[in-house]
Amino acid sequence: MTRRTVAEHISRVTDLLHGLDSLPACDATLAEALGRVLAADVHSPVDLPPFRNSQMDGYAVDAASLAAGTTTLPVRATIAAGESAPSHIAGTAIKIMTGAPIPEGADCVVPVEDTTTADGQVTVLRSRAAGDFVREAGSDVHTGDLLLPAGVVLGPRHIAALAAVGLTSTRVRRRPRVAVITTGTELVEGGLPLGPGQIYDSNGITLASCARANGAEVDSIARSSDDPDTFRKLLTVATDYADVVLTSGGVSMGDFEVVRAVLEPLGGEFGHVAMQPGGPQGTTVVDGVPVLSFPGNPVSTLVSFEVFARPLLRKAAGLPPIVAEELPVVDAVTSPPGKRQFLRGRREGGQVKLVSGPGSHLVAGMAWADVLLDIPAEVTTLVAGSTVTVWAL
Repeated sequence: MTRRTVAEHISRVTDLLHGLDSLPACDATLAEALGRVLAADVHSPVDLPPFRNSQMDGYAVDAASLAAGTTTLPVRATIAAGESAPSHIAGTAIKIMTGAPIPEGADCVVPVEDTTTADGQVTVLRSRAAGDFVREAGSDVHTGDLLLPAGVVLGPRHIAALAAVGLTSTRVRRRPRVAVITTGTELVEGGLPLGPGQIYDSNGITLASCARANGAEVDSIARSSDDPDTFRKLLTVATDYADVVLTSGGVSMGDFEVVRAVLEPLGGEFGHVAMQPGGPQGTTVVDGVPVLSFPGNPVSTLVSFEVFARPLLRKAAGLPPIVAEELPVVDAVTSPPGKRQFLRGRREGGQVKLVSGPGSHLVAGMAWADVLLDIPAEVTTLVAGSTVTVWAL
């Protein structure tokens, strides 16, 4: 492909991944639903609470039987939570535990701390009004009321509401399925000793983590050497189930660019995007599955994901978009002409400070960053205090 701007490549990737917007909904158990996005409104199938019950440990009475001062009443029964309530008799009290049903005829609960007891009787030390410490049926939600609207990202509090009305599963947006393939004969799995010229493969777990953090499912993280047959086999496995495949490495102009060598004959477009880091990029459709090919340097890989893949995966999963901020820079910034630069920075007291340098290999330094500074291609210098667009990492 010819040299593209970042905006042009975003448009290309957006067109490629347009099918992710129409992924079908699916059912998820409540145990699986945390972090998922509701696909449809949920209406309560029951009243909550389902019956009148006590808000306190105390005594269920009828308020009319209580005098203005102290009143002594016989205690005729005890109700625990989970038991059925005996009928109430005017002028008596029933000992009741929190959550137990209010007896028919009783209309308030006297907290135990407002009473004394002796010889099977309770002395109420202050009067109470009808309704005191009584939870009415449906006072939280009525049958048929909207419990949760579509589009909610389910957190623990939402799971609690669904469980409280007796639901065991709910309809959610299906997460986009992502496969990750890293390439390079020099890559070694973490924990193994490094040989001459070898480096640890950080891109596989990084891309998988990025995808999962933005609403995707990742079932496959594969590593390919620079052998085309090996890469083809891994790609075939990935495209069998994935909605989108992410690759890293093998996309530039060197002698061992396995991704480009395999995908260009299949119609893949490879070339340079006017950005730093992350210039070499590729896009292909293989067996109907879009493949986004990022450069192999760790920071380039991560920045490429943030710029090109993250917004689309979040949209497909139903998650809210990441919104840019405008912050002043602590120090002066320089940027190469003609390239949109994404520098790593950290928020400090309402400003943003650069961390690490611009190099695409400085992955340890990136761990200290919490934002990307987005420097337009036409800007070569920002003086200290200038406002810059930043994207949260």
